[in-house]
This record gives sequence, C-alpha cells and structure tokens, in this order.
Amino acid sequence: MTSDVVFQQNFAIHGGDFVNAGESSCKIRIILKEIGVDAEIIRRVAIAAYEAEMNVVMYAELGKMHFMVTPKKIHLTIEDKGQGIENIELAMQPGYSTATEEMREMGFGAGMGLPNIRKNADVFNISSIVGKGTTLKLTFELNGKQN
Repeated sequence: MTSDVVFQQNFAIHGGDFVNAGESSCKIRIILKEIGVDAEIIRRVAIAAYEAEMNVVMYAELGKMHFMVTPKKIHLTIEDKGQGIENIELAMQPGYSTATEEMREMGFGAGMGLPNIRKNADVFNISSIVGKGTTLKLTFELNGKQN
C-alpha cells in the first residue's frame, strides 16, 4: 500500500490549545486543493478533520492526526491520549455533549462533532478506552460516492 501513496503527513494536536485549533484541518484542505481533489470531497474531509481536531483540543491532553492520500482514497487517523469516551453510542447522538461551560462560551460543545464526522466520512470507525484515549479511522472515497 505504501507504494501507491500520493501524499501523507502527520500533525500534532495539543489539548487545550484553542489558539492553534483548526490548523491541521486547514493545512489538509490546502494540500487536497493543490493536488486537485474535487471540491465536494475537500469540504467533507475538512469538516471531519476539523471536528476531530477540535475533539482532541477539547477533551485530550495530546493527539496526532495521520493524513494519507492514495489514488482512490483519503485516510485520516486521529489518535489521542485523554479521558476517552465512556459511552460511544450516547456520544454519537446529535446534541449530546460533555463540553464544559467555558467551552460552550467559546462556541464549542454543541454535540455535533462525532455525528458530523460520521456523516461526512465514507468509512467511520471509532474506538475508545476510558482514561486512555480515543482513535478515529476515517476513509473518504475519491470517486465521490458517499454511504
């Protein structure tokens, strides 16, 4: 699989760093535009990347986002070290949030992060261990077909 990689990059994400939040997803959007990916796919990837990045900033100590483009797919893997998600099924429900009042005052914590990620990715896998962290594995088809 590594022989057909068009582009890949890793991004570090720091928990609590609201000043730089969104940088990784912005860079991904620019890279995808430069390599000629369809605008609708770029939009979907950027939304999912941003939401995932914000979840790391809001709920984890640190995380990393691995971004890889192959001729047919875009892969995003986001891994964090943090509190983890106690009830994934509940966290996937639109409107459910564990955001603090401070996060809400900054305009975050509407409970749409994970649902938006799932809605925009063609393949969505999440795993989490309470007290350890969360991993998201996302795939976007470059042919534009969405589930």
